[in-house]
Amino acid sequence: MYSVVDIETTGNGGKEGKVTEIAIISFNGERITNSFVSLVNPECSIPYYITKLTGIDNNMVQNAPKFYEIAKEIVLLTANTIFVAHNSAFDYNFIRNEFSRLGYNYQRKTLCTVQLSRKLLPGHASYSLGNLCNNLGITVTNRHRAEGDALATVELLKILLQQHLSTETDSLFSQKKGL
Repeated sequence: MYSVVDIETTGNGGKEGKVTEIAIISFNGERITNSFVSLVNPECSIPYYITKLTGIDNNMVQNAPKFYEIAKEIVLLTANTIFVAHNSAFDYNFIRNEFSRLGYNYQRKTLCTVQLSRKLLPGHASYSLGNLCNNLGITVTNRHRAEGDALATVELLKILLQQHLSTETDSLFSQKKGL
């Protein structure tokens, strides 16, 4: 079972940055079985350049739940699954840091679709989500929003799983320890 995750953030580094939106798509390797999407009140101001990129502004998140209010849902949805993201280190580290601020040590096995794409789909000039989707015919709605990017990542993961899911790809999973 996979938890395909995408987040939008305040744009700062993982230690200081905060999540402004999260999407978690539960995927069993064949179909979507559950999903969770929420804006998140980062309890700080969202920089203009982030608003310009994502469309998420301070007014949108003003009444959204704070991270601690959705933390249990995140833990439950991702328990006993592989945390999948396009550039998983970015999403995973932001989420780990959010949990760390709450005093919780969040750990999941991870899979990066950027790394897996480079291995299983060689020859692309760029492995950004947008470029891969264009090259592979994956439709992306709401680019640079958590749900749109997470759904596109699910479609990419389907292609990657069809290409080759064997012990060869096991080396791309990593159990993250510590911060």
